[in-house]
Amino acid sequence: MELRYGINPGQLARASAIDESAPPIRLLRGRPSYVNLLDALNAWQLVREAASALGLPVATSFKHVSPAGAAAAGHIDDVMEETWAVESGTLSPVAMAYIRARDCDPKSSFGDFVAVSEPVDLPLARVLASVISDGVIAPGFEPGVMDVLARKKGGSYVVIEADGSFQPPASETREVFGLKLSQQRAVTPVTREVIRAGAAMVLPESAVTDLVLASITARYTQSNTVTYAKSGMVLSVGAGQQSRVDCTKLAGSKVDTWWLRRQEAVRSLHFRSSARRQDRINWQIRYLEGDLTADERRRMQEVIGEVPEPMSVETRSQWLQQLTDVALASDGFLPFRDNIDQAARHGVRYIAHPGGSARADEVEEACNEHDIRLVNTGIRLFHH
Repeated sequence: MELRYGINPGQLARASAIDESAPPIRLLRGRPSYVNLLDALNAWQLVREAASALGLPVATSFKHVSPAGAAAAGHIDDVMEETWAVESGTLSPVAMAYIRARDCDPKSSFGDFVAVSEPVDLPLARVLASVISDGVIAPGFEPGVMDVLARKKGGSYVVIEADGSFQPPASETREVFGLKLSQQRAVTPVTREVIRAGAAMVLPESAVTDLVLASITARYTQSNTVTYAKSGMVLSVGAGQQSRVDCTKLAGSKVDTWWLRRQEAVRSLHFRSSARRQDRINWQIRYLEGDLTADERRRMQEVIGEVPEPMSVETRSQWLQQLTDVALASDGFLPFRDNIDQAARHGVRYIAHPGGSARADEVEEACNEHDIRLVNTGIRLFHH
C-alpha cells in the first residue's frame, strides 16, 4: 500500500502486511498517511480490547498516536447534545460511544482518527459526516454507510475495515537507525478480574468499569501517561510526559475543563449563529483558562458579543468540588505521594497502577488520607 506520505510531507512511505494472505486491515476508501495508519492500528487495538473486557461498544478518538478520548456506550448529557447537535434518542450505542469519546477533549479531537469496536451504522456515519475527522477504522460498515462517508472530505476520507478475528504475531519488530529491535508482544489483558484481584476491598462495579477502561486507554497512549475516567468514559489523558506527576497534573487540568464546560456560566455563553462549532469549543476553553490576551478578547467579541468577566475563584471551586467518584489509571507505578495529592484535587476516588514503588507505603498512606481506593494490578502498560 502506497501511503500519502510519511510522518512528514516529503517523506515517501508505504505499508505491507507481514502475511499478505491474511492482512489485519483492508483499505476501503482514501489514501492514508503514515500517521493515519499508526493511529488506526493503535486505536483499533484499544477499542477491541476494551470492548472485550467490558462487553460494551467502545469508541476512541486518536490524535498523533495517542487517544484524545475513549468511551463505552452510555448516557449522553445535555452538554454533549448541545455541543455535537445530536439527540440521544436518535443515536445508536456505537454512535453514543463516539460522541462520549470525542467530548473528552473536543479541542484535541479536531481532525482525529476514529476507531469503533462495532460496525459503523447510519447514526454514527451521520455524526462522522458532521465533524472534522481524517478517517475511521471499524470491523464493518452497514448498508448505506459508505455512501455517507464517500461524500466526506471531497471523497478522500480514509475508511479502513479491520479483521476482528486477526491475531497479531507473538513478537513485534521495528527498525530504528540501522538497528532491528524485537520484543514479545504485551499479552496480559486488563480485565475486571485483574482490577478486583488488585483491590484491598470490594469496589463498586462502576469503579471497576472505569478502571478497566482507563487502564486499557493508558496501554495505547504514549508513555508516561495517566488517564482519568468516570461513568464509562475517559475524561482526560495526560500523555508523553517525562515526569509522572506532570501527567497527573496535565490530565487533571483537562478533567477540570471537561467538568467546567458543564457549569452554567459556560453554558450561557451566547455565540453568534455564524460561529462554527470548533470556534465555540475553543473559546469556551479559553474563557475557562481565564487568561485572555487583549487580542483574544477582541476576537472573541466578534463571535460572542460582550465577553463576560472570568469565572470567580469561588464559583469555580464550588463547581469543581461537586465532581467525585473519578477513577485514575497510571501506566507505571506511582513513585511518590504527590501524584495522589494532585489526583485528589480532581475528584479521584479510585486509582489503578502496577504497584511496587520503593515508596509504596507513602503512596498507600496518601490514598488513605484522601479516602482513595488503591488497586495494584501488577501490569505495567508502557507504550512507545
